[in-house]
Formats: sequence, structure tokens, C-alpha cells
Amino acid sequence: MRVGRRTVMGAGLAAMAGGAVAQPVGVLDDVSLVPDEERMVEVPGGRVYVRVNGRLAGGRLPIVLLHGGPGSSHAGLINATALAADRAVILYDQLDCGRSDAPGDPANWTIPRFLAELEAVRLALGVARWHVYGASWGGTLALEYGARQPAALGGLVLQSPLVSTAVWLRDAAALKAGMPAETQRLLDACDVPGAAPKDACDAATQAFYARHVRLRAVPEALAGYARSVRKPGDSRIYEAMWGRAEFTASGTLKAYDGRPLLARLDGPRTLFLAGTQDEAIPATINGFAGAVRGGAAFREVPDAAHALWNDNPRALMAVLRPWLAAQDRV
Repeated sequence: MRVGRRTVMGAGLAAMAGGAVAQPVGVLDDVSLVPDEERMVEVPGGRVYVRVNGRLAGGRLPIVLLHGGPGSSHAGLINATALAADRAVILYDQLDCGRSDAPGDPANWTIPRFLAELEAVRLALGVARWHVYGASWGGTLALEYGARQPAALGGLVLQSPLVSTAVWLRDAAALKAGMPAETQRLLDACDVPGAAPKDACDAATQAFYARHVRLRAVPEALAGYARSVRKPGDSRIYEAMWGRAEFTASGTLKAYDGRPLLARLDGPRTLFLAGTQDEAIPATINGFAGAVRGGAAFREVPDAAHALWNDNPRALMAVLRPWLAAQDRV
């Protein structure tokens, strides 16, 4: 079953900071909610759910996409299956996420184990070389992977990546300072357990998210798919590794700094992306691109926040498709 734009009914997202109701852009043509192939793959700690659209043995390198969170799922990247007309598209849920096994063991929630998981997926699918696309926390994993310069890596795409927690929190503080005064006050108070009512904290947090995380409602066809994938309790990973919300870090990533890894990337084969209203501020992401050996490319996706595949997938695809094609020829 393929989902086209005309099959989607867009539900509005009420802007929580006084803005107008935003309407969903829709679903890319040729997006497929149904995989051509799916399997459970053995990885360190359990099994992960993997789905493929397109031919792994096709002429162009496949692309694997790493979801964010930590603790999200592949559902937020489902629009990328529209690339299957060009190349195989591999999506998977990290352990304890989505349709993957859920051992619930915090010992599994480390960068080295998540990297071993990625390599296990590649070997299970018999892929010799591939492009790697990481979004947000997935961008952290993609950065770590690319810095190791594996022979299997074709092109590397870092979309709105967490590169340094200190830099992320600095930028988040700057964006928070642009919120209404009462929202700022609540966001600060909510970092102290019990200092403000939960409902008020949730509303203030969502106001920030509506400006800088997701500008538009998820189209219902894709929202239904995401509901079918979601795993109860998957917020445990997010809270353990990151914290309460996007602008505060109290978990195991609170001291993360991947900036030294930037110089180990292959600049001509690396692309950085960010949305114009992204919580990963475009100027910051462009700065990371400039720190890459040989100079990496940077592209700003218009009319989008952090959720590029949701907010403006057509503009994202217009950048990504030709860039991947150019890497295939190298």
C-alpha cells in the first residue's frame, strides 16, 4: 500500500505560543507504510526490528536512517521511503524502541552498544556499503560512526545532530529566552521536581516544541502508523540518557562532546542539515560543518523546525536526492 498526498486528511496543530494553526504539508508521493522486507535482527542485547523498501541489490547504494530520541522510533522517518524509487531505504528501531525487543536494561543504553547495533544490521542485510543518515540523537550515532571511517560508509548525513551537549544547552537557552515571559518562568521552574503543576509544565514544554521541534501536525496517515509502532514506556531511555525535556540535560549524555570527532570525518562525503526554526540552530550546525576536515556541506531547509521529514519533506528531498546521487558516483 502506498500513500499519496490525496489520501491524507491533515489535522491542525494549535500553536501554543499564540501563533496561527499550522496545517500539515502532507505525505510525499510514493511513501510506503508497508515494507518490501522486514525482519528481526540479532544485536548485542536483543533483537531489533528492521524494514527495507527497494532493492538492496540495486545499482545505487542503500541508505540507512537512524532515528532520534533517544527512545523514539523509525516512524518519524517514514517519509524517507519515497527514496526507494532510487535506492533501498533501511529503517530500524533501536533496542527498547518501537517494534524492537525491550529488555529495559540501562546497560544497553550506551553509544558503543548502539554503534554495534548499526553494524549488526548492516551485516544481517548483507550490505557492503551504504549511506548513513542520522537525525538528532541519530546524528550523534552517525557522527560517531563516520569518525571511525568505516569502509562500509558511502555518504554521511547529519541532520540537526546533537554534537555537544554544552552547545545544545547554550542554544536551547537562547531559544527559550525568545519565548513569552510566563512560558520561560514555567520552563525554568519545571526543572525542579514539584515546583510547578505537571499540566502547566507540559503546556510550556509543548509551546517550545511547537516553535522549534515540530511546526506542523503529523498527517493522520502517518500518525496512525506511528501509533502502531510506539512502545509503551519508551520515554525511559530519553529520561535516562537525556532528561526531562529538550532544553535540560540530566542523563548520561549530559557531558557528551563529539566536537573532536568532526575533524575525523570525510568532508566531501558529509552533509549537515538543519531547519530554519530548528532547535539545533542552523548557524551552529553550519559551524560544525566548517570544523570538518576538507569542509563539509551544509544546507538549511526552509519552513521547518527539528522534524524536517514532517515539516517540509519536499524541500528536504530536493536537497538529499541529488546529494546522494553525487556520492554514488564517487
